[in-house]
Amino acid sequence: MENQKIEISIVIPVYNEEENIKELFLKLERVLNGLNKTYEIIFIDDGSTDKTFDILKDLSKEDEKLKVIQFRRNFGKSVALTAGFEHVKGDFTITMDGDLQDDPEEIPNFLEKIKEGYDLIVGWKYERKDPIGKKIFSKIFNKLTAWLTGVKIHDSNCCFKVFRKEVVKNIKLHGELHRYIPALSYWQGYKVAEIKVKHYPRKHGKSKYGLMRLLKGFLDLITVKFLMTYLTRPIHFFGQAGLILLFFGFLSGGATLIFKFILRISLANTQLPLITVFLIIVGVQFILMGILAEILIRIYYEPRGKSPYSIKEKINFQPSEKNDPTS
Repeated sequence: MENQKIEISIVIPVYNEEENIKELFLKLERVLNGLNKTYEIIFIDDGSTDKTFDILKDLSKEDEKLKVIQFRRNFGKSVALTAGFEHVKGDFTITMDGDLQDDPEEIPNFLEKIKEGYDLIVGWKYERKDPIGKKIFSKIFNKLTAWLTGVKIHDSNCCFKVFRKEVVKNIKLHGELHRYIPALSYWQGYKVAEIKVKHYPRKHGKSKYGLMRLLKGFLDLITVKFLMTYLTRPIHFFGQAGLILLFFGFLSGGATLIFKFILRISLANTQLPLITVFLIIVGVQFILMGILAEILIRIYYEPRGKSPYSIKEKINFQPSEKNDPTS
């Protein structure tokens, strides 16, 4: 098994899913064995406090293709996925939730779709079996995500996905950025598509969805938008804001001079001088912040040989001639 080429890797983050994982594993095993492909199943126990790990440990004794990573505490879904990605060996990696709401029977459909030349296929829970409140918030959030990122995916946060190996090895997740894997992949130049998948209501356990996750997700959406638009040119973001503030500062300053020396109006009871000074100082600070951010970007990329782009293919290059930032 150690030296055998793996074709499919399954990555499943779980947290307190003791009532679901055995049934999920048996369903996965049946579907994957029917594909006649080599595979591995990696469960990441994200600090569960129930019997999730004990059940996984017992299952792993019966099948060496089942692998388990246990965290010391709950680190979150993005970190769990990252750990899984760092350990996969498959040409294709499939991620899914451990709550039995994703149907393993959809796996062949994912694999067929990715053969069309895509790098990432995202599941679209077309008839979503969740509480009405969760569905409404999710729909609003997905519309906002598609508008801000330009990636026209109906269900960006659906964990049911299939990746080519190069995407898995290049995607960097932190915070709650797993919600925006399609946008992050698209930003690096990968081809993204979606397919409709069956979705089932949760039978056992409690949903991890809540208001705090929604708020964190919104903040991470702002992060993703900034990364996609300004990561390699932060001066454009801070500089634009600084120039706008300077413009209004000088406008306020001009009005102050006109009132004082031309119209002979007393400024004793107005805030114009204070507003002028404030806008100019803050505007200059924003421009300086942009310059500092540019310097930090250079310090990050240049000494480490990193590049702010992702290479898909190189022609007539020997590996020793140029470092490959995607390796």
